[in-house]
Amino acid sequence: MLKSRADRYGAIAVSIHWLSAFLILALLGSGFRAANAMDAATKAGLLRFHIPVAVVVLLLTAFRIVWWWRFDRKPVPVAASPRWQERLAGFVHVVFYVFILGMVASGIGMMILSGAAPAVFGAAGATLPDFTAYPPRGPHGFGAFLLVGLLVFHAGAALYHQFVRGDHLLRRMWYGG
Repeated sequence: MLKSRADRYGAIAVSIHWLSAFLILALLGSGFRAANAMDAATKAGLLRFHIPVAVVVLLLTAFRIVWWWRFDRKPVPVAASPRWQERLAGFVHVVFYVFILGMVASGIGMMILSGAAPAVFGAAGATLPDFTAYPPRGPHGFGAFLLVGLLVFHAGAALYHQFVRGDHLLRRMWYGG
């Protein structure tokens, strides 16, 4: 089943969700490592991974938004779930989209303003700039920490539903019937 049903997410939504989650974790890891790397070659190598993966996450996020908007509908809320939890869950998902798009925008802004692309992608003699000298660096770094917090909250809520409430919420976001 490619599209979602009333009781569970479809294969396309599930695939986008878990692929995005994995790639965002990889982005956070590579981004934090690049920010703390002292060696320019190490930092450039991490950014050579980080930037294309960020583009893939941007494309997945855009596809996800279009998918929900035009082609699919989310399952009905979990039975006996308080309305405030449903509203909070919807808010958290919108905030995820805003954060992801903001992180991509600030990353692009940093690359454009700093002119770092030649150094990142291996031009002879090019050196990496000091990214902290460019205005998008602040929101990009702070956004990464906020994104970690949002991910912890999101995963915690899913685990709460799965194990404390026992409503098997995670089953809705996995393959199968």
